[in-house]
Amino acid sequence: MARALLVIDVQREYFDGALPVSYPVGHLESILEVMDDAQQNNVPTAVIRHHQPDPQSPIFRLNSEMWQLHPEVDQRPRSILIEKQLPGSFSGTELESWLKSVGADTVSIVGYMTHICCDTTARQAFHRGFRVEFLRDATGTLAIENTAGKVTAEQMQQSILVAQQMFFSEVITAADWQARISAG
Repeated sequence: MARALLVIDVQREYFDGALPVSYPVGHLESILEVMDDAQQNNVPTAVIRHHQPDPQSPIFRLNSEMWQLHPEVDQRPRSILIEKQLPGSFSGTELESWLKSVGADTVSIVGYMTHICCDTTARQAFHRGFRVEFLRDATGTLAIENTAGKVTAEQMQQSILVAQQMFFSEVITAADWQARISAG
């Protein structure tokens, strides 16, 4: 197994902006530990950053403060920085060609939000023939209410993890992932 770590959209919008991620507790710390372990174990790491195509967008506006990576993620080593404009990290980006160039057959997903960009990227990876590891405590979400209904952050997280485990991904903890890469 040759894996690559995908760190999806760990941007200020999810901390200081309009979409503060609240669940699970410790999500950022888990992401940072996974990134550090990837570096120590030579796991290629793609940091992925989203921006809205509309230059007037109130969220994820290109070059705005909230578009910036979280400082703790930005200062860590990475193999590549990939910019995207759609929820799926493969759509309109060089992610697939980069994964092939590093010989990855497995992607490990961390970041935000569990139910949009992480979920979409996992499905895209599966459709392209990659094995997918979805790190349950190193992804995160928030409570949502809209015209379709209302869910707590915990309900949203759990439903996506159950759906991922059903068909697309192996849902594991960050500690399980760290044990795997340490074991080689």
